[in-house]
Amino acid sequence: MSRIGKQPVQVPAGVTVTVNGSTVTVKGGKGELTRTFSDLVKIEEEGQELHVVRVDESTASNAQQGLTRTLLHNMVIGVSDGFEKKLELTGVGYRATLKGKDLDLSLGYSHPVIYTCPENITFEVPDNTHITVKGISKEQVGQVAAEIRMKRPPEPYKGKGIHYEGEHIRRKLGKAAK
Repeated sequence: MSRIGKQPVQVPAGVTVTVNGSTVTVKGGKGELTRTFSDLVKIEEEGQELHVVRVDESTASNAQQGLTRTLLHNMVIGVSDGFEKKLELTGVGYRATLKGKDLDLSLGYSHPVIYTCPENITFEVPDNTHITVKGISKEQVGQVAAEIRMKRPPEPYKGKGIHYEGEHIRRKLGKAAK
């Protein structure tokens, strides 16, 4: 049995949810998100709660019900509070600056790396070694943060590169001296 899928999604004040068949539109103070879900599950509105119900017990799985509920919950949280990921740059000369909306990264290459800002995403650079990626879609925020991290992934010998805040990089000893 799906324990997550059976829990209702609480809709906070200031957020409106429109269910049109399998398409759900969520509007809030930070923006609007629309998503089309599988026909194997049905989304029902009951006051300030949303319930995800399987249409046919034999075809829809517990995982399908739980996934739909989680995606719906992330949409509601995204338009009301938003999501953010924090990145850190570690290394001599590694720095980040904002050029308009785009991110200008100096990562030890012979050229600067420019990351263009996608729609519905904002960057904050509190200092030159920290980047904050903000947006209303949890998937998009995570994908953009992963793409920035892949510009210079952390290496295990000196720990240089871009990593998530709080991420532990396993270090290797390197060449042993004789």
